[in-house]
Parts: sequence; structure tokens; C-alpha cells
Amino acid sequence: MALPKPFSKWVFLFLVILSSHTTCNAFYLPGSYMHTYSTRDSIFAKVNSLTSIETELPFSYYTLPYCEPPEGVKKSAENLGELLMGDQIDNSPYRFRMNVNETVYLCTTKPLKEKEVKLLKQRTRDLYQVNMILDNLPAMRYSRQNDVSIQWTGYPVGFTQNNKEDYIINHLKFKVLVHEYEGSGVEIIGTGEEGMGVISNDADKRKASGFEIVGFEVIPCSVKHDPEAMSKHKMYDNIDPVACPNELDKSQIIQEQEKVSFTYDVEFVKSDIRWPSRWDAYLKMEGARVHWFSILNSVMVIFFLAGIVFVIFLRTVRRDLTRYEELDKESQAQMNEELSGWKLVVGDVFREPNCPKLLCVMVGDGVQILGMAIVTIVFAAFGFLSPASRGMLLTGMIVLYLFLGIAAGYVGVRLWRTLKGTSEGWKSVSWSVACFFSGIVFAILTALNFILWGSKSTGAIPISLYFLLLVLWFCVSVPLTLLGGLLGTRAEAIQYPVRTNQIPREIPARKYPSWLLVLGAGTLPFGTLFIELFFILTSIWLGRFYYVFGFLLIVLLLLVIVCAEVSVVLTYMHLCVEDWQWWWKAFFASGSVALYVFLYSINYLVFDLKSLSGPVSAILYLGYSLIMAFAIMLATGTIGFLMSFYFVHYLFSSVKID
Repeated sequence: MALPKPFSKWVFLFLVILSSHTTCNAFYLPGSYMHTYSTRDSIFAKVNSLTSIETELPFSYYTLPYCEPPEGVKKSAENLGELLMGDQIDNSPYRFRMNVNETVYLCTTKPLKEKEVKLLKQRTRDLYQVNMILDNLPAMRYSRQNDVSIQWTGYPVGFTQNNKEDYIINHLKFKVLVHEYEGSGVEIIGTGEEGMGVISNDADKRKASGFEIVGFEVIPCSVKHDPEAMSKHKMYDNIDPVACPNELDKSQIIQEQEKVSFTYDVEFVKSDIRWPSRWDAYLKMEGARVHWFSILNSVMVIFFLAGIVFVIFLRTVRRDLTRYEELDKESQAQMNEELSGWKLVVGDVFREPNCPKLLCVMVGDGVQILGMAIVTIVFAAFGFLSPASRGMLLTGMIVLYLFLGIAAGYVGVRLWRTLKGTSEGWKSVSWSVACFFSGIVFAILTALNFILWGSKSTGAIPISLYFLLLVLWFCVSVPLTLLGGLLGTRAEAIQYPVRTNQIPREIPARKYPSWLLVLGAGTLPFGTLFIELFFILTSIWLGRFYYVFGFLLIVLLLLVIVCAEVSVVLTYMHLCVEDWQWWWKAFFASGSVALYVFLYSINYLVFDLKSLSGPVSAILYLGYSLIMAFAIMLATGTIGFLMSFYFVHYLFSSVKID
């Protein structure tokens, strides 16, 4: 009897978790599926979009005059995240045969035309990289700079000598690391190349022995072949071994009427690396030690500062409450007349803020973004998102964001009911929650997309994907947000512990504007994340792998704690000076960290992305940075506001009022 699909998924997940805690030779690696190959089995490499850290504009591999596979160019199936990231994975003519070391001829191009030469030179001088994939592993290249070994993924289109002549990379020396798999009582359970892979002990079911690919390295060369002699060969003919020349006159120059011959050789090397560890070389990029020590230092500093703030806050508030509650009613009345502070704004503290609808909308969207971030990072930290699953991180974030619309609608409408005392207008609030953040992001992406379309980049979102995103927005996110709003109208209303006076109390004049303190408060939350922000920006814009989600989860938890504490302390300080307009100040006390994030992004652009060239690349960078900062503002502002609201509600419910 077959299990129901939902139940079978939970059983499968239980087996995955169980397999990771057993003492046998079992392991769990999500996002990948082990393939074994027999000797002489054909393995075809794939090619991804050409990328550059100078322009950040990806282009299709076949926009350059490279050899095409005999069966024609075919795109691989891509998920939503891959499409949004500009990935375009195609098949390639590079064919390997397991454990067969050989030198192979691919093709010879027609004489290069002026347009092709100009494009090749431009891609070479913009430092474009070719990204090749074999058995789901990116090609890795090693180089030495100042006696330090540096790892890169991909290889350059070409190189420039003395800023004069350009040379194309037309010969590749591949090294494929393989591990012999003996099939010792294990079975592979999976759903495909990008599905889940579990290896479990099962003596009754044995998999045939074979070889696993555990490494893929490439050495690029520029070799001037004799085009007439090469043209006599057919694709995949074996040729004499090719040596990488050191002399420029033996390298293939890029110029008009040149015929370029493409060749490659492959060497299979047995390795002790096991299949579960084959991604270690990619995830241990340079700067790992700095990353560990910087994060640990940040964690200790933030715990120290947060502890001081928390202790001061508890002692101050508890002393005020204890002194106030120990007095009788007459003494309380006399104390209210003689003393100033938060006790004097008891009749105004819950007065409706300015722009209440906008506040409800921003808090609702903040809950949606925060929930998406927490769930995504938790899943990634526990290993459910692998770098082998390209685009799955972004796809998961979008799916979570869509379905968390129900939480956004619920929080936004319930806050609206609390402020207004009625559910009237809840539909308008729900629609605004569904369209506010998504609409702003969609508008920015559309503007950036026109720039990418103009550059003919694969990073441009196709029209079909535009319609898909619109369908997901209005057919999934909007209905769920309206459903959440409906649930918010039926939830029990939050009752204020004190009554609001009809006439608002005058706020005393201050020597300095309160917004200055609010903006300065964002520096403490920024201190929790700026180091991690550096590594995230590096992984996005400099093509590095980011996979230390455990540290990112710690930083996120610290950020939540610090945002809550900073906002509560500032709210208390404003109430102590009889400033009862705390609503927006509580939101921006923690939300102002977004300002520093955006300024840091500009600093990163100026000092760390010096290679970024052209106004188009800078506009793209600033546009994406603006989206990131806006999302951070909504998420962190929501944390501070909700904690401050709870604090104010608790504080005034603890005071005896007639």
C-alpha cells in the first residue's frame, strides 16, 4: 500500500534526520545526487553564463564564437532563482570519457569578423570568465599571486598583454578527480540531479561499483594552432598532446581574419576525496580565518553591549515601578504633580500616531520579510540548501515570501484594529500590505531590467518570467494577504490598559531633535552585521561561494535581540521626557540600521569594487543595494516597533490608574 504523498515526505524527512545521527557510514547532503560512472562512460560538461566582476552583466556563452555541440545548443531546465540571477546553463561540446586521458580537437572557427573581434576584445578586457560545470561541480582554477595560492571558479575568456594585444583562451587542460566507489551495502535514494540524496545502509540492496567525480580543475591556455592542419580533423578526433606556450608569438591572437582552433585535453586522477566532501574545496575560499575570528569577536562585543543595556534597562524600570506602586493613591497623585517622566503621559501614550495606515502596512511587510529571512537561514544553517542546488536559495525565499503574506495581512490588520478600534477599512490595509513592498521592488527591478535589456544581458528578466511573477503576486500573495487580513478582523482586539485623554498633552521643547537620537541608534544594530555584510557582498559581487549560514543565523539572532533592546531603551527615554509620540520613533530606532547598510554598500562600491566599471554597473549595484536596505529597514523596524509596543503596554498595565 502506497503512502500518501504528504505523509511520505515527512517519513522521508525523518529518515534524512535519522541518517545524519547514526554511527554507520551514512550521511545526508541535500541538493545533490551522486552519480557513478563506469570506465569509458561519456560525460558532457555544461556551460553557464559568462560573468565579470567589472561589469556584473552576465552574457550567454554562445554570444562568443565558441564551438557548438553537434546536436545544437540546448538549455538546461532552470528554476525561478536561476532565471532571476541571470544563469543560463547550456550544453557544451566538451565530452569526457571516464578514465580515458586524451587530447581532443573540437572545431576551427571561420575567419573572425570585425564584430566578433571587437566583442572578444571587449569581453577579454572586461575580465569575463567562462563558467563550466561537470557533474554539477564548477570548474576550479588555481593561480599564485605573491606566493599565495588563490582559487577561482571558471577561467578567463582571454588575456591582454601590455595593454596592447589580446589573446583568446582556446586550449583547456582539464583534471578530473575521481573516487572509486565500491558499492559496499549502500543505496541511493533521490529525485534527480537537484533532488535530495541519502545514502543508507542496506545489505540487501547493493549498487554497482563505479567512479564518482569529486573534483574538476582547469588550466587555460592560448595556443596558436595551424588552422589548415586542424581543419582536416573531425570533432572529438584525438590529436597529439598540446603544451601551453610561454611565448606570445605561439599564443592565439585576437584579430580579424584569424581562424581559431579549439582543443582540450583531459586527465583523470584518482583521489581520496569522498563524494560528501567534494564541495569543501569550493567552500573554503580565502579569508576563512579572518571570517571566523571577526564573527566571534563581533558576537562577544554585542553580547557585552546588549548585556549592559539590558541590565540598565531592568534596574531603571523596576525601580520606577516599585517606587510608584509602593505609594498610596494620594501620594501617587502628588507624585504625578511634582515629578516629570513617563508617568505623566499616561493619557497620551496610546494616542493614534501620524499616518497610522502606513505604519500598519510597513509593520505587516516587515513581519513577512523577517519571517522569510528567519526560515530561509534556519533551513540553510541545518543543511537543507546546498550550493549544488543553484538558485534554490532564491527560489525558496520567494516561495516563503508569497505564503507568509497571510502573516503580513494578519499583523497589519490587527494593528489597524488596535489603532482605530474598528475593522472598517481592513481590505484597503490588506491590499496596501500586499502591494507596498512588492510594488516598490517590482518598480526598481523593472527600471534595472530595461538597462539589462539594453545591454542584451542574460541577467535581464524574460517577459515570460515577468508574467509568472505577476501571476504569483496577484494569484498567491494578494489572496493570502487578504485571508490574513480577514483572520486579523476576527482575532481578539488588543485592549489598551489606560484611557486616552481627549486633549493631547503638549510635548516639552528639547535642546536637540529627537530624530538625531533615533538615527544614531542604528549604529549598534549595524555593529552586529557589518562584518557578515562584507562577506555577503563579496559572495554576490565577486563571485565567491557563501555557505556559512550557521554564523549568519547567529548574527540574525543577535540582530533581533539588539534591535529590540535599542528600540525599547529609546522608547523609554522618549517617554521619560514626556514625548508620547513614540510609535514612529520606535520603528526607526532599529530601522535606521538600513541607512548605515546602504552607506556601507556605497563604501564597498568605492573602495572594494574598484574594478567595477561603467555607469550601468554602478546603477545596477546601487539599485540592488537599495532593495536590500529597504527590506532590512522594514524587518528591523518591525522588530523594534513590536517590542516597544509590548513594552509600553506592559509598562502602563503595571501602573495603578483610577
